[in-house]
Amino acid sequence: MRLNYFLVLSVFFFTSCTDYNNISVIEVIDGDTIRLSNNKVLRYIGIDTPESRIKEGSEFIYDPQPFSVQAAQKNKDLVLGKKIRVEFDLVKTDKYGRLLGYCFYDGMMVNEELLKNGLAVLMTIPPNIKYTDRFIKAQTDARNQGRGLWAENEIVSDAQASDYIDQVRTVRGRVIRTFKSDKCIYLNFGADYRTDFTIVIFKKSLRSFIDKKIDPENYYMNKMVEVTGRIKQYNGPEIIVGHPSQITVLSY
Repeated sequence: MRLNYFLVLSVFFFTSCTDYNNISVIEVIDGDTIRLSNNKVLRYIGIDTPESRIKEGSEFIYDPQPFSVQAAQKNKDLVLGKKIRVEFDLVKTDKYGRLLGYCFYDGMMVNEELLKNGLAVLMTIPPNIKYTDRFIKAQTDARNQGRGLWAENEIVSDAQASDYIDQVRTVRGRVIRTFKSDKCIYLNFGADYRTDFTIVIFKKSLRSFIDKKIDPENYYMNKMVEVTGRIKQYNGPEIIVGHPSQITVLSY
């Protein structure tokens, strides 16, 4: 109870000491991250843009992925040096201490605008899901119109996924096995989860599947699918999925 009391107090002071309804942007770090005039870093909720730097050991090396430069430039054009409004969701900071929010300028939501232009992909992390339906529509429109990264988003096979670590890609393959742990549901594309491509769905994201009447453990089994997101390396290559819109079931 005492911990909850101090948590409430900290949230109160966090939101009351700065006017996030009218704050300046002093730096654009990349396509989905900016620095505000109070020196706080704001990470846009609900989207992920291609990276311009990759981590090698303890250092970050400049190695821009396709459309990372365009995403950063679009972000600069929209907000750099301007007064914005930041709207928060249920979780206001991430594990790195960055603010998490929706960025508005002149009535436009920048998160959504980047998706509309095909310079970002959906990245839903519950419980910050307030505008997920809007984001899905924006991404669907961009994909259907072939805007931005969707114009050149080469689909790779699950066997090729390890060649694109830390890149935003669409991976195609067949789910041959599923497994449910205490924390996740795993959709495996090969016989060895330690080396083969996997889709990971954390339990906190299951509500979005249940709402669509999808039981991932059974629904995707033996189906050919395409999944879009950032490919990470854990055991083998994987994409963490927060919403069923990231997975398309193919007709073959």
